[in-house]
Amino acid sequence: MKVNQILQGDCIAKLCQIADQSVDLVFADPPYNLQLAGDLSRPDQTHVDAVTDAWDKFDSFAAYDAFTAAWLTEARRVLKPDGAVWVIGSYHNIFRVGTILQNLDFWVLNDVIWRKTNPMPNFRGRRFTNAHETLIWAAKSQKSRHVFNYEAMKALNDDVQMRSDWELPLCTGNERIKEDGKKAHPTQKPESLLARVILASTRRGDVILDPFFGTGTTGAVAKRLNRNFIGIEQNSGYVKIAKTRLAAVTPIASDDLLETTPRRALPKVPFGNLIEHGLLKPGDRLFDAKKRFQAKVRADGSLLTDQKQTGSIHALGAQLQGLPSCNGWSFWHVERDGKPVLIDQLREKLREEIYPSNPQS
Repeated sequence: MKVNQILQGDCIAKLCQIADQSVDLVFADPPYNLQLAGDLSRPDQTHVDAVTDAWDKFDSFAAYDAFTAAWLTEARRVLKPDGAVWVIGSYHNIFRVGTILQNLDFWVLNDVIWRKTNPMPNFRGRRFTNAHETLIWAAKSQKSRHVFNYEAMKALNDDVQMRSDWELPLCTGNERIKEDGKKAHPTQKPESLLARVILASTRRGDVILDPFFGTGTTGAVAKRLNRNFIGIEQNSGYVKIAKTRLAAVTPIASDDLLETTPRRALPKVPFGNLIEHGLLKPGDRLFDAKKRFQAKVRADGSLLTDQKQTGSIHALGAQLQGLPSCNGWSFWHVERDGKPVLIDQLREKLREEIYPSNPQS
């Protein structure tokens, strides 16, 4: 199947045309089945532009469940063994979707709450303001080795481990596509949301399938981030808008600007290499951040305390703290020019010298 194209037609029929195990990630923003009884108005009687389109209407919950099971079955077929799916929804449908995902043997990894910074108020005053939507992230199976770019997500969150509640604004302003002054699509998602999903769970060059492509947000972000996409959309008007939008997207030119290299993928630099290359010397004294513990560097790369306790940077760090394990690279410091320097910084310096072409995290 050719990538970076939009297939116009029924999503299930078009999914059936895609080869088995050919897609790395599925992002789906399916009909929510909102079950709106009539038009919505603000307190000043102005009209609320809600979702009233035919594609969001189903005769019953059973009909919606059958539709959901059908497209998810096809989505699972086209996913590679280590592929994953993201499905976004609201309280109207997401619990039904989650049940069907598990019934089809997807393996749920997280449910992520998208907390909207600017949600639409509840105009009738009969319930809480609906200020969030839920994304379910699931691997194809329990055995799947799914992609998760942990370091990239941590970097995006100011070096703090990213949580499963994301505070992002609705799609508004210049990003919101309009025709004749009205929303071109009632449920256009913000590019910031798709960027986070794609950066978190794909690699450069991966194929992302969106079976409910709409006006092309998934494709636009995928193209910018040097991923490939396949979109499925039945509405010819949305397809036209998406094609125009995609034509205006410029991919990020430099690979160095695209993503963070996972630390486990970096070339290994043993502690002993720091001694061999003169960044540390036998007899140098190491200490923890609070200077509770100290140890001397030995010629063989082990450490020795004044109490004659010995071990590697990891084992001795764990022993001194009474813990089952310890990352010695982030525990031990050495003094340089009167200031404490983490030995991991020495490792990074050496790695750059040994592997100058290697991208740094």
